[in-house]
Amino acid sequence: MKIRRLGLGALALAAAGALALTGCATGSGDSSSSSASTSAVITTNGSEPQFPLIPTNTTEVGGGKIVDAIFAGLVYYDEDGNPVNDLAESIESDDAQNYTIKIKPDQTFTNGEPVDADSFVKAWQYGALTSNAQGGQYFFEPIQGYSATEDSELSGLTVVDDLTFTVALTTPQADFPLRLGYSAFYPLPASAWDDLDAFGENPVGNGPYKLDGEGAWKHNERISLVTNPDYTGGRKAQNGGLDIVFYADQGAAYSDLLGGNLDVLDAVPDSAFSTYESDLGDRAVNQPAAIFQSFTIPDRLAHFGGEEGKLRRAAISMAINRDEITDVIFEGTRTPAKDFTSPVIAGYSDSIPGSEVLGYDPDKAKDLWAQADAISPWDGTFQIAYNADGGHQSWVDAVSNSIKNTLGIDASGAPYPTFAELLTAEDDRTIQTAFRSGWQADYPGLYNFLSPLYQTGAGSNYGDYSNPDFDALLAEGSSAADEDAANEKYQAAQEILFQDLPVIPLWYSNVTGGSSEAVSNVKFGWNSVPLYYEVTKNE
Repeated sequence: MKIRRLGLGALALAAAGALALTGCATGSGDSSSSSASTSAVITTNGSEPQFPLIPTNTTEVGGGKIVDAIFAGLVYYDEDGNPVNDLAESIESDDAQNYTIKIKPDQTFTNGEPVDADSFVKAWQYGALTSNAQGGQYFFEPIQGYSATEDSELSGLTVVDDLTFTVALTTPQADFPLRLGYSAFYPLPASAWDDLDAFGENPVGNGPYKLDGEGAWKHNERISLVTNPDYTGGRKAQNGGLDIVFYADQGAAYSDLLGGNLDVLDAVPDSAFSTYESDLGDRAVNQPAAIFQSFTIPDRLAHFGGEEGKLRRAAISMAINRDEITDVIFEGTRTPAKDFTSPVIAGYSDSIPGSEVLGYDPDKAKDLWAQADAISPWDGTFQIAYNADGGHQSWVDAVSNSIKNTLGIDASGAPYPTFAELLTAEDDRTIQTAFRSGWQADYPGLYNFLSPLYQTGAGSNYGDYSNPDFDALLAEGSSAADEDAANEKYQAAQEILFQDLPVIPLWYSNVTGGSSEAVSNVKFGWNSVPLYYEVTKNE
């Protein structure tokens, strides 16, 4: 799953935050230590980034966790998903189409270079250029001059002075400032352009942390970060650094947490779902998060194009017993999906027309499969690819068995050793099976769950789905005058998704994590990511 923090149009952040706070969270989030070390390093779990650490090309969790720690943008999102100015002194507009952005003075990168208007504008221009093939390119689509098909400068960006630049959008978009906390909008120092590939291996940022010298990134092993003393924003670190360990197996990470060799874990293995809350006590966390999970069936696969494909997708969806799987496999840490977004996001609906295709209905599933067989008889095995280092085997096996038992076909999982290898196969379009997918929101809005995954040509649209009617509704929603009007369009767009089923929605995830006895002040944010900068080590 290009599950990322990414891609959401909204102005009802308070509502989203309130929903997030109603979860059954337990844990050390509100605890504090009377004796804490602000110099000790915090250890946490992670995964090897797919690419060098260039913000505009980092769209997966492993790299995103690091990029968010070492860079600061115009805004960041607090625990509840509310935007807070970070480097921005102000973001203003009279018409929601033309924005003036002022940067706080005296901000620097860790090499001493100033963070100025050029730092943002040049980074955004690079990210938007088609020939640079950046995964976050589509985030710049609203800006005048953008082209998804050919190199075109963003004519809507203008540097006014050292600390001021303006942004002209193609249409009014009231939620544009909300998007600016996402990593695609981070600045880059002038030195990055000397050798961007080398920069990505040893990035120089401006956030609460920085790399701990040369060799800090040991590929496929860990990355070591120390605090940035020059960062002055709201995410000032209360510890001495982060040591992010790349685990090949979530079970090993959980064992390290229990053994006191890991401080913070943000993904409990499914084998421990029934025990981790009793194992960890008030250090366990189980709370709603903006995470949607699914699996993708590309049109290019045999038997999944055209009308036959629509019938087979619907049949497979209705052959999956989501209630049983979330109860038995996930021990109540997942909720069966009712749409393509997340219940913690403002505008969510559990009654979109067409959503009945997510209900378990074996008889209907068999009937639909038979209709598809009348077009072209089924042959072969239906497989779902997944990364073996992410704790997915149990649910993939359960889903495959549900499909197999209901439809009477061979169905199984197809494991890839690592997340990076799975993503590479998706990027290259060499994968010849269905594959697990999903989304961890970049910013708190419905648009972010829809555009990056299903819009024609979007960076995380690995199934190459394309429907002009869907694209048009997204565009209408994005340019709507207010949030309610926008969400109406996004819900209508989801009606089309329920007809086409480019992915099979499965469930929404809670963040299931915990911390060791060695740390305090552990909080998990609206998007499931721990607020590492607040964690303190007990003395």
